[in-house]
Amino acid sequence: MRETQYLAKAGHGFAVVAVMTACIALPAQAAGLYKWTDDQGVVHYSDQLPADAMNKGSVVFDKQGRPNKKIDPALTPAQAKAKEVEDERQRAINKVQEDKHRRDTALLHSYTSEEEIDFARSRALSAIESQLKSAEEYASELARRQQELQKQKDAVAGKPSPQKLENELATIDEELARQAKVLAQRKADYATLSAKYDIDKQRFREIRAEYQKTPGTPPVVAPPGPGAKAAPTANK
Repeated sequence: MRETQYLAKAGHGFAVVAVMTACIALPAQAAGLYKWTDDQGVVHYSDQLPADAMNKGSVVFDKQGRPNKKIDPALTPAQAKAKEVEDERQRAINKVQEDKHRRDTALLHSYTSEEEIDFARSRALSAIESQLKSAEEYASELARRQQELQKQKDAVAGKPSPQKLENELATIDEELARQAKVLAQRKADYATLSAKYDIDKQRFREIRAEYQKTPGTPPVVAPPGPGAKAAPTANK
């Protein structure tokens, strides 16, 4: 293995040039020339990379002496952990950007105007309103029947109530409790769906405003790559 070296210290600029010139002048092997620094700070140039220099980082030169590849040194455990944390953070950022892009694309494919969003909102909420009305009417009927049975029970105060009466009252109590949960869920669904359409409408308005600022921008853009900022999407 042909090898030259020099101390990487100030004042040895002419030595650097001389060594580089000498190394480049050597008939390089197929792998080219390697440059690395050992533990003592000595810079080496060689047509082969020793095993003990594999993890120290190096630069590979082609046959014309031009650097064409950089091999980073192996990471310390602390550096590896920090890189893992940073990679995870970047993945989370990219996921947020990609999810936002998908939502914007779906929004633009679903509507062409704010009026269409209002219409879809009204139609979706009316379905829940119908379910709410049916559940409320059913609960009212149960409550009326419960009152009738309670009057019958009160009429025989001091005497054992018929078992059939007790069973029906217990069944109605259970059904009323279940209907109360159904009503609460439907009301929550109504609020959630209403908020969703409000958000969609606001985002649609923002996209249109962004497009008006930069006319000619395509309405749907490709998802941003790692580390890239998401480009604005807009509706024509």
